[in-house]
Formats: sequence, C-alpha cells, structure tokens
Amino acid sequence: MAEKGRKIVLDTETTGLSAFHGHRLIEVACVEIIDGELTGNHYHTYINPKRDVPKDAYEIHGIATEFLYDKPVFPKIADDFLSFIGTSELVIHNAPFDMGFLNHELSLVGHNHIPMNRVIDTLQLARKLFPGAPASLDALCERFNISLSKRHKHGALIDAELLAIVYLYMRASRQGKLTFSGEKKIVRQARPARSFPATAAELEDHKKLLKKISNPLWLTDKAKTGQ
Repeated sequence: MAEKGRKIVLDTETTGLSAFHGHRLIEVACVEIIDGELTGNHYHTYINPKRDVPKDAYEIHGIATEFLYDKPVFPKIADDFLSFIGTSELVIHNAPFDMGFLNHELSLVGHNHIPMNRVIDTLQLARKLFPGAPASLDALCERFNISLSKRHKHGALIDAELLAIVYLYMRASRQGKLTFSGEKKIVRQARPARSFPATAAELEDHKKLLKKISNPLWLTDKAKTGQ
C-alpha cells in the first residue's frame, strides 16, 4: 500500500536505450515530495555498469566509463534504493524507459519488479493537460519558467529536481494551487462592497435626461396617463 502523501520523483541515466540489448543503469536519483511540498530529502548514486559507456550516450549525460570504475555495482545499492522509495508512488517522465531499466536490474539480483500502477508518468500527464504541445522536460520547464541554468547536460539528480518542480506545477494546474515548503500561502479575502451614492447635481442631471426621452419603455400605461 502506497505511503499517504509521499511521492518520489525519479530519474536515471543509462549506457543506452534498451536494457534488453545489454545496456545498464549508471545513475539513479530520487527526490522526495510529501503532501505536495519538496522536502529537500533525496537519494542519489552512480553505478558501475561493468561495461563501457558508448560515445553517443556520453555526449548526452557526460558520464564517462572511467568515472564509473570505482562506483558500486547495482547489487550493492539495490537495498538502499528500495528502502528509500519504500511503497511511495513514483513520479517519472517517460516512465516505461526508466522502469524498464530498473526492473531489469532488480530482476538480476532476485528482487520483484516495481509495478507500473505505482507510477505517475509525467509525459502522459503533460500530453493530457496540454494536448498538441511539446511535452519534453525542457519544454515543460520553459512553459513554467523554470530555469535550466544549472543543467549543462542530462543528469539524473538535476533532472529529478527539475521534474519535481514541473510535477508540482502540473498538479497545481489541475487543482488551482501551488505551495512549496517555507513559502507563504497567499490568502485572498473578500472585500465588502463599496457604496458610490449619486450627488445632488448628478440626480438633477438624471431627471433632465429622462425628460428628453419620449415614451420610455419602463413607464406603465398607468404612469403615462397620470392615473
């Protein structure tokens, strides 16, 4: 059963596009949201894939084969990762990609798959909220004026942090509100109706105007005949 009010925004980096073609995870990052607010709590690790990082993948995320030599292999981090996410819902952009790699790695160490019914796919959510509009993470950041100044290349932690903010904005688009931890909530109070009574001069001008109108519709037959 999912933990009430807690969500984990998750992103990964890999050596390629498909776990079923020998590619592996090399980075996992998770950002915690509780009751619609970022807590600042996160989980992040690099992973030694026991294989090379192809040039085309390196050009996307900038993580080199040599950098990963001294990093833990997935079996060493699996329990810590699972402990951090617990039973919370996962928020992932283009979830089938990340979940395919995660579940492949989990199966290799004898863990059960994480079911897709635990996942909120923000790519699909964006397509429902903004039909026909670009739905990449970059496009969504641009839509919500979220700065990409710290993001020079794709990286699991920075992308998870950006996605967490994007998700809260999309959530607010459906619910009509948005708050972050430490921010003040804006409360709009109804103001009493203000009275603007006409002056004596304005009333006199109004009477003169009415006398210039012949057969006004608002007068009854009785009023017209003086009865």
